[in-house]
Amino acid sequence: MEMKILIAEDDREIRELVRMHLETDGYTVVEAENGQAAIDLFHPNNFQLVLLDLMMPIKNGLEALQEIRSRSEVPIILLTAKGKDEDKVLGLGMGADDYLVKPFSMVELLSRVKAQLRRYTKYTAQAPTASSILNNGSLSLNQKRFECKKNDELIKLNPMELKLLTFFMENVGITFTKKQLFENVWGEPFFGDNNTVMVHINFLRNKIEDDTKNPIYIRTIHGIGYRMESPGD
Repeated sequence: MEMKILIAEDDREIRELVRMHLETDGYTVVEAENGQAAIDLFHPNNFQLVLLDLMMPIKNGLEALQEIRSRSEVPIILLTAKGKDEDKVLGLGMGADDYLVKPFSMVELLSRVKAQLRRYTKYTAQAPTASSILNNGSLSLNQKRFECKKNDELIKLNPMELKLLTFFMENVGITFTKKQLFENVWGEPFFGDNNTVMVHINFLRNKIEDDTKNPIYIRTIHGIGYRMESPGD
């Protein structure tokens, strides 16, 4: 299967360097020099992954991210010169799957690209039956439609939040460390606490909990990790 990647980066030298390495690895690459060009080029059936620079003219990376995410669940990796935690949190909260802070090595970029494509192809290849519905309390997760509802009202989750919630709902009552969650949901080795798991759990709690300060679904097990509870048990 051809893997086609869209890269949006206003720095021509960086854009061409990334394209060269991706093509050497066997990927088909389409370039965009700004966020608007990326939006114009993007079509859900044409690309399997998108690389977005944050700081671009006309429309920036976050604006392009919002538009592309509204159309597709394709993996999106942000390329950013901003290393502040709030910038990373903002991008992840808007639907990005990963980010790389410049300057980054091509080895790291290719590793992240491969990891995202591996998860995405595995995720989209799954064909759950109509009965593949997970229920817990007022939450209902339809694995065939990739939808989550709370009290029959649709909750908008980005792909990583959906993967995380699915894992929790398949393992209600089991406590997992951050390492176990990262390696099972993100599918990569865990080399230390970079707050990725905590950030996504906070996003998920904001969407499924009535009171995030007193969560009834995803509980923090101090000194260990997290566990999904079944309300009422």
